[in-house]
Amino acid sequence: MSGFHFLSDKTLEGLGIPQADIADAIEDALLAKKRGEVWTAPKSALLPGDGRYMMTTLCASDDPQITGVKAVTVSPRNPGRGLDAINGAITLFDSETGLLKAVLEAGWVTAVRTAALSAVAARRLGNPQAETIAFVGTGVQARSHLDAFKEIFPLKRIRAFGRGQANIDKLCAYAQERGLEADAASTAQDALEGADIVVTSVTLDYSIEPFLDARWLKPGAFAAITDLGIPWLPETMKAFGQVFVDDREQEAASPKKMIEPSLIKGDLTEMVAGDVAAGFDPASPACFIFRGLAIGDFAVAAMAYGQAMKKGLGTRVED
Repeated sequence: MSGFHFLSDKTLEGLGIPQADIADAIEDALLAKKRGEVWTAPKSALLPGDGRYMMTTLCASDDPQITGVKAVTVSPRNPGRGLDAINGAITLFDSETGLLKAVLEAGWVTAVRTAALSAVAARRLGNPQAETIAFVGTGVQARSHLDAFKEIFPLKRIRAFGRGQANIDKLCAYAQERGLEADAASTAQDALEGADIVVTSVTLDYSIEPFLDARWLKPGAFAAITDLGIPWLPETMKAFGQVFVDDREQEAASPKKMIEPSLIKGDLTEMVAGDVAAGFDPASPACFIFRGLAIGDFAVAAMAYGQAMKKGLGTRVED
């Protein structure tokens, strides 16, 4: 049968898949990869030099029988155009025949898979009694991380720091609607100091001068660094007692490193499989710093596609 399904971000979000289920799906996919049942390629990226960041991921399995390819562009000028900073699509193919199964808008998948990757690490490295979470960067990723971490930790309050007051206000209101206290921090240091969990998600723009000091973090704090470490002062990163990346192979192949390689303790697959010890340490802070993992996009897109097909959702596109 020819044709494929189109699934919009609105349709995907409407599936109502819990963040915990998304994190579980990623963990399952990581273990399947270790068994040789899922195959991935390192993430590819282009930096034209004008602030844009373009990337692709590739992942496949035969159960489900899907190959997933994601392509997105981060454009720092988009908000001024009234557009989201990140836009793109995920294409799903039959891994045996190569026939196109579906095209998904990438916004929802990118938001929830990024938060779920952080959640996989936070389940192991974060303080189980964490109450205060700080956000540096207050856009879509901040909200999706708040949703994910609220399912894991007994959070009571957030601190928000960012460049746009509208986004800060929106995040604080979002947190208050969920029963949390919310404060706008006057400085990044005020946001980070004393926080149990820190999430940084600044715009992916290498022209930004680093302004975050890892030495501000208290012992036992956990930092989810979703922005390639761009806002963090490199010379302070040795303050982290445990540093995990999403994929060692991907990081080694990347021309611009997120962090000094000697500081890396392990990657997400090693963490989930138990090949490298990872646990909450009250004596020092820990971090998960990552680019985005092909297997994360794949696990979320495949699960959402399967649920959408069962519910008869999406738009069928015929030849």
